[in-house]
Amino acid sequence: MSTTNSAPAAWLTQDAFDRLKAELDHLSGPGRAEIVQKIEAARQEGDLKENGGYHAAKEEQGKIEARIRQLTVLLRDAQVGEAPADDGIVEPGMLVVARIAGDVETFLLGSREIAGDSDLNVFSEKSPLGVAIMGHKEGDKISYVAPNGKEIPVEIVSAKPFAG
Repeated sequence: MSTTNSAPAAWLTQDAFDRLKAELDHLSGPGRAEIVQKIEAARQEGDLKENGGYHAAKEEQGKIEARIRQLTVLLRDAQVGEAPADDGIVEPGMLVVARIAGDVETFLLGSREIAGDSDLNVFSEKSPLGVAIMGHKEGDKISYVAPNGKEIPVEIVSAKPFAG
């Protein structure tokens, strides 16, 4: 597994990798060209100190460049694989139903990027919860220490491969 800054690489499905690669290709090609045109058009309007269109375009350019950097690192270091086996064992790419401190929650374990545009809750496998449940199976009862120092009980209700 490759690493950046000692952090484990993100796990992505091939579909998520392909979708993110297409986004990166667009942003670093046509997306950059479009924002440069917007900046140039706004620059032609005159005084840059009071030119809202220019400042908005420059801000948009900063966001695009930040997303390009984020995607570049993510895709460079990603561990790409098939969806995990439907064996009930918690691993990245699984849709997990768990009873956490008495409340039933459904979430995806892995990268937010795997979930795409869905409004699904996502927990990183590197989060305290993710580390605690990784490798456990349906019916297992464990606990983890939250960042606030509280011990939180967790019961794995189900774990199925995420079909995004």
